[in-house]
Amino acid sequence: MITREMRALVDRQRLGFVATVNADGTPNLSPKGTVVVWDDTHLLWADIRSPRTMRNLRDRPATEINVVDPLTRKGYRFRGTCRIITDNVELEPILRFYREERLLTNPIRAAVLVAVESVELVTSPSYDDPEADEAEIRQRYIAWYTADSLENVEQP
Repeated sequence: MITREMRALVDRQRLGFVATVNADGTPNLSPKGTVVVWDDTHLLWADIRSPRTMRNLRDRPATEINVVDPLTRKGYRFRGTCRIITDNVELEPILRFYREERLLTNPIRAAVLVAVESVELVTSPSYDDPEADEAEIRQRYIAWYTADSLENVEQP
């Protein structure tokens, strides 16, 4: 279900936005800098400091994670169900992965494994133009984000 293209984007971005539902039904959105593709059907992220998100997932394990490249304006919306991992035996290889592969030094309280049930492509309206070129869109957004003043920059 999780393709090589999806994995490459998640690996490059390393930042996902995790949506959960609060007890009163309102949304909770939390940026996570530890989102990784764990295997072909799961995403994983580390709980470093996410008390509300974790509380929500304990009571309502449905989630959505959005990972989008801000320059190409493309990404994915991953929907699934979470399982919180706190057991030391299961958590240890995950902790080792974050320490050795991601060089994370923050204390990790738990890990959240998301069984991905559906994936949707997310693209900017810039791609509605049939002549849209990803490289050109990328260059426009680089100019937009790096401009000292927006006066003389074409709006992306």
